[in-house]
Amino acid sequence: MAILHGGQLSRVAKQYQIAEKDWLDLSTGIAPFSYPIPDIPQQAWQDLPTISDSLIEVAKAYYQTQYCWPVAGSQALIEKLPELWNQKNKYCQANVNNQLTVEKHAYLPKVGYKEHQQAWYKAGYQLHFYQDRLPTDIEKNSVVVVINPNNPLTDTFTIEQLKTLQNLCEQQQALLIIDEAFADIFTSEFSFSPHLSTLKQTADVLVLRSFGKFFGLAGLRIGFVCSNRTWCESIQESSGPWAVNGAALFISEQALQDKTWQVEQLKRLQQQSEAMQVLLKAHLSRSRIEANALFITVFLPDAPAIYQQLCENAIYVRLTDEKNALRFGLTEEANIARLNSVLASIV
Repeated sequence: MAILHGGQLSRVAKQYQIAEKDWLDLSTGIAPFSYPIPDIPQQAWQDLPTISDSLIEVAKAYYQTQYCWPVAGSQALIEKLPELWNQKNKYCQANVNNQLTVEKHAYLPKVGYKEHQQAWYKAGYQLHFYQDRLPTDIEKNSVVVVINPNNPLTDTFTIEQLKTLQNLCEQQQALLIIDEAFADIFTSEFSFSPHLSTLKQTADVLVLRSFGKFFGLAGLRIGFVCSNRTWCESIQESSGPWAVNGAALFISEQALQDKTWQVEQLKRLQQQSEAMQVLLKAHLSRSRIEANALFITVFLPDAPAIYQQLCENAIYVRLTDEKNALRFGLTEEANIARLNSVLASIV
């Protein structure tokens, strides 16, 4: 079953019979300020894409890790991980001789990016859910997914909490996946990537990093995975020779080493998030509001009704899967007045 995400404006525009050009799209957590596209050499378009040593070195420095590899967006890897983990743990698969099937288990946040659930469910895993506290009791050879920060809840876990979980996963020979799609808005100390080098080289820990959200270029479809050498080589082999296009490789290499722009981007995002929080609190004062520098989630009992009213006024936000909250992506300053006017008229 396909999962509905933000960003599918054409579907919503058709549903409400309002031309796409007339909408204010706040449905994603993608930065509204994009990294300026540099002049892309003709070679990046003409030649088959090559993942250069220089890109890997730049990415390793940015993520502060010893091993990393680019993928065609973290979503592509999320879909592939069950197959890779099953190959690594063949004893978890069905025994053809006696028809005995060993149960496979995955532990995931109950509220979070649903594609993780979808991938492991389709692979035949029994799903277990947690939320505020990380799992403390897991099955052998299982999988644990952490979304840090959580999307859409904004909740975070500390390095100490993640290290405790990693020790548990190591004891149980389990795979730990830490999805840090929105981690760029935090200081480098927030990420688990720098701690990978302190683990045993046999540790099954993957840190997924998105590029498009913070840099505002989701259409490039590039992300990075940080892990140990064995996992990086496995992911590289499974991805094939030309998984990421040449323009994405070129642009991401420039962006990841542009420290000046990164500092300015974070400042812009923080200022815009604070301005939107003030606006939302003024109109939705009785609601609980959680926020970070890329999106704001408003929990309210009549979320579906407010969502519909916003859509009727050509403002598209993300109604959460649980139907109890609205997630607002950031927008440029010029659009704040429009959002303010619509909210004033409907609530």
